[in-house]
Amino acid sequence: MAIERYFVKEAIKEMLIDEYLEKELRRAGYGGLDIKKTPLGTKVVIFAASPGYVIGRGGRKIRQLTRILERDYGLENPQIEVEEIKNPYLNAKVQAVRLAQALEKGVHFRRAAYSAIRAIMNRGGARGVEIRISGKLTGERAKSVRFYQGYLAKVGNPAETLVSKGYSQAILKLGVMGVKVSILPPEAKLPDEIEILDKSEEIVEEVSEQ
Repeated sequence: MAIERYFVKEAIKEMLIDEYLEKELRRAGYGGLDIKKTPLGTKVVIFAASPGYVIGRGGRKIRQLTRILERDYGLENPQIEVEEIKNPYLNAKVQAVRLAQALEKGVHFRRAAYSAIRAIMNRGGARGVEIRISGKLTGERAKSVRFYQGYLAKVGNPAETLVSKGYSQAILKLGVMGVKVSILPPEAKLPDEIEILDKSEEIVEEVSEQ
């Protein structure tokens, strides 16, 4: 197999696993995964707001997930680790899934989006957030609506490395709604930001030998 086809095949497999885990672990606050090949097999790190739900009583849930990943998705000797998301309000995947759940429960898309933005900015302390909801929002014709607050890097390396991005889908009677969430965390340092120190506020300690 050509190297290009191998990487495409592995990317598709990871996408399918991500979609399966999102559906299976929605109640756990699923926030994405990381798959790495190791000499012993395949290491799968699952990020979740509630690790206990992923593990299950006596480890039952995590054993079930291990069997499914090996049998249905062809992972070689999968070893699952669960990492807790310290602040779910700064994880775009978690927020996209929660927003999709709210839409499925019948919450109006504007109300759901505004509520999510307030939570991300106030409880998460984010510097900026953008939410895009696409689908049949108000009628038969599909459209896309954008909600945003604060500052968000859109292009270049900062957009790729600093911004948390997440996507989910809400399955409704009228059709499927796509939800995209982008979050710039409070600790993000942008290349064009310059910090000026006030020397008058610096404390200098001087020690002299007698």
